[in-house]
Amino acid sequence: MAESTTRQNELYQEAAGSYGAALERLARGYEADPDRRRDLVQEIHLALWQSFGGFDARCSVRTWVYRVAHNVAASHVIREHRVNSRTLVGLEVLETLPSGNDGERVADQRHALEKLLKLIQQLKPLDRQVILSYLEDLDAASIGEITGISPGNVATKIHRIKNVLAHRFHEGGSHGE
Repeated sequence: MAESTTRQNELYQEAAGSYGAALERLARGYEADPDRRRDLVQEIHLALWQSFGGFDARCSVRTWVYRVAHNVAASHVIREHRVNSRTLVGLEVLETLPSGNDGERVADQRHALEKLLKLIQQLKPLDRQVILSYLEDLDAASIGEITGISPGNVATKIHRIKNVLAHRFHEGGSHGE
């Protein structure tokens, strides 16, 4: 028992050290509110530590970390959605939403990133999971392992999401902006 807990702690420490910054970015993609984002990061770390108790190395530690993190984050979004009744939209709906174009150019990279994150946060959890994994430089096969969809479907989703996000970004942002 003590040996398995030691291994669990070692795996967690290694993962937290290697992927801590990526987990912070992932949480930022799922949660806009800074306080709730900190809670989400803590939830992810707790779930990650707990999950290493059953880690059997059938996939890489990296894939495992992202799978656990995305599952926790997706559950967080669904829970928050139920609480706040905020509307999540699919790509098809996002393509047709009014742009709210104010004509201003985005001069600052930070503002541009915030704008992109707002668009990503409007996506349904699976689409959000795919694009955030892509932005973390995971390949289609790894994203497929994490999400449970085929690498071909991942590649198609990435292409569509990138096109929609680019189009919406250049139009002026998210619905209601």
